[in-house]
Amino acid sequence: MKKKLVYAAFSALATTIASLPAMAAEAAAPAASGDYTKVIAVAISIFSAAMVMGFGTICTALGMGHGLNGAVNSVGRNPEAQGKILTTMMVGLAMIESLAIYALVIALVIIYANPMMKAFGF
Repeated sequence: MKKKLVYAAFSALATTIASLPAMAAEAAAPAASGDYTKVIAVAISIFSAAMVMGFGTICTALGMGHGLNGAVNSVGRNPEAQGKILTTMMVGLAMIESLAIYALVIALVIIYANPMMKAFGF
């Protein structure tokens, strides 16, 4: 199982890295002089956004799985406390899910507001 997860992560990373120059060149065509500064800045921004979303969703998914595992085990041991456990679990999952939403917001800021482009003066 771990081996498949590692292969999937590396293939997703390789696909993202391989497609960066194409997306960056499409987003910011260089001038005739061959200045690729804007292309590189856009490529780094796209890669950064991909990494933020990747790590943000993987970490929150692991946290949710761990929380659900604990809740199911608790209900299995003490079925009478199911209501309290379910309420606490739902609140915890909502808090964990907010972290994934924060990662999405950061990725959207990197892509659309792009502080790196402002730093380079584009």
